[in-house]
Amino acid sequence: MTEPLQPEAAVNSREILEKYDRESVTRNLKSKSVSKIIAVIAVLYSLFHVYITFFPLPTLIQRSIHVAVGCALVFLIYPPAKRSSRSTVAWYDWLWFLAACSGAGYLIWQYDDIMTVRGGIPNQLDIVFSMITTAVVIEAARRITGWILPLFALIFLAYPFISHMDFMPDRLLTRPYDLGDIFGQLYLKTEGLYSTAIGASVTFIFLFILFGAFLARSGMGQLFNDMALALAGHKQGGPAKVAVISSGFMGSINGAAVANVVGTGAFTIPLMKKIGYHKNFAGAVEASASVGGQILPPIMGASAFIMAETTGVKYSTIALAALLPALLYYLGVIAQVHFRAGRRDLKGIPKADLPRLKEVLKARGHMLLPIVALVVMLAESVPVGYAAAYTIGITVVISWLREETRMGIREIIGALEDGAKQSLSVMAACVVVGIVIGVVNLTSFGTVMTSSIVTLGAGSLLLTLILTMVASMILGMGLPSIPAYIITATMAAPALASFDVPVLVAHMFVFYFGIFANITPPVALAAFAGAGIAGGDPMKTGFQSLKLALAGFIVPFMFVYNPNMMMIDVSNAAVTATSFPLPPWWTIASVSITSIVGVLSLSAAVEGYFKTHLPAWQRLPLAAGGLMMIIPELITDLAGMALVAVILLMNSRAAKTERAKSLP
Repeated sequence: MTEPLQPEAAVNSREILEKYDRESVTRNLKSKSVSKIIAVIAVLYSLFHVYITFFPLPTLIQRSIHVAVGCALVFLIYPPAKRSSRSTVAWYDWLWFLAACSGAGYLIWQYDDIMTVRGGIPNQLDIVFSMITTAVVIEAARRITGWILPLFALIFLAYPFISHMDFMPDRLLTRPYDLGDIFGQLYLKTEGLYSTAIGASVTFIFLFILFGAFLARSGMGQLFNDMALALAGHKQGGPAKVAVISSGFMGSINGAAVANVVGTGAFTIPLMKKIGYHKNFAGAVEASASVGGQILPPIMGASAFIMAETTGVKYSTIALAALLPALLYYLGVIAQVHFRAGRRDLKGIPKADLPRLKEVLKARGHMLLPIVALVVMLAESVPVGYAAAYTIGITVVISWLREETRMGIREIIGALEDGAKQSLSVMAACVVVGIVIGVVNLTSFGTVMTSSIVTLGAGSLLLTLILTMVASMILGMGLPSIPAYIITATMAAPALASFDVPVLVAHMFVFYFGIFANITPPVALAAFAGAGIAGGDPMKTGFQSLKLALAGFIVPFMFVYNPNMMMIDVSNAAVTATSFPLPPWWTIASVSITSIVGVLSLSAAVEGYFKTHLPAWQRLPLAAGGLMMIIPELITDLAGMALVAVILLMNSRAAKTERAKSLP
């Protein structure tokens, strides 16, 4: 195999990552003893989650331990500000550490009294520890996610204190709430800080992040890069296609869009620029591909587990439902990349400079087996937590098959430590979003939000969808995918229930637009990170990312109007939230074919190229034909197919004429 490809230009990826991803701003401690304390706590934290998978504790206790130890680690690993010393742990961070531990310690100590004697009604000491824990989670979330999410939580926390006052609009008026009502809701119940969001983090998400850490230690990232290079590197516009494929796979596993842009983009973006892609386009390709990984099964960046907890729909059903829409999204990105390369005559990388697929699979291909095992277990309805834990063990065993991937004790301990540290951002986001969930459950705010969207929608499903889309994108601005989904699912998704939109379809709709806020200016963090790596303009890269992600903005409307695209049949009166039967195979086939042709046509129209350049007067009808095929009606499908066929036939003939003229 040839020497690994090296990008032509080096970039300070760490600096860019820290600029756009608060999670990456960590301490580099001088004290070995403190570093060892952190490592021991992190490894025990991971082992605790494996243990409770098979031997669960009472719900409130295991969720509080998850939050307490996680926040304690945050205060040791993350400085209070970017300019703070990163070489030592400040004395006040040890106080934060103790405050974090006290939240779970008090609940464990008083658990029997809270549950049996007081019946969940808080006393003064309960309120004190609730306030301490609330302050702890807000500060932990601020350190690891930035200011946006904590400020959002604080605004919601303030609402029940003022919701009964005269200056409030009539729609937002409620009865008065005291400290016991508010902080008892947040701390003593599973509808606040310890909500279903943190429950999913404890039982599902942590284990899948840990699984990703084990895969990383075994060289899975190198496998994805090498496979993508071997498969697509030599094709027209090859490096961009490599970026889409490798970033999609990695984004599905780790769910961290900005980190994925910087990690993969440091390699792929210089290669894209080298063959002739514009720097703004190169950064946008990496951003749109990385964000899309969170809608790509089987792991979907762990957000699917929150969706399963929230909707009551089986995870395997969600993964299957997400498959075709995700593939259409990536087809749209790759098609635009391909047509852009054709329009600018951009070649791929010479095969001699690329790894060979056979050699790549021989060296590391066995590491795909754990993912196959995971999919099989989920398809066989093995409980998700068990499947994740079993897959971690399988990963270790499979790694021993080749020397390049073999995991010893040091790698296993390192993976346990990495997994715990990588889980902290998700934990912090889920627990601080619990403040929003707690307030919405305590007050009528969620109902007010839903009724406002429905009222503005004026009885029109399309208008309500557009309003829900806008609300989801605003609510998701600057947030990681998981809190973005939780907030949009709480605030926006219920608005679609009045139109009998199936629960899974409604939640998938808001999920799409919540995560696409990451590439939507003015707060397009993933696109800005891509621009930083490429040396491009952040806003132009953001708008280019939107253009590349065009299919992702259309597909959600498609599956609302035609749930068959999600491979669920809602025509059966016996359908429940947990049971969606498959529609007939010919229905799936027809919607797949028309959607694929529609997305390809739309991509060609956007780029102005198919076999050769498309003149302006052909691009508009081609786009119209593509959109008509996306609308789930037989008449529009046939009319769209005819229109697309005519335009593409004309373009193919023009390409033949051009080739004939160029021959000597």
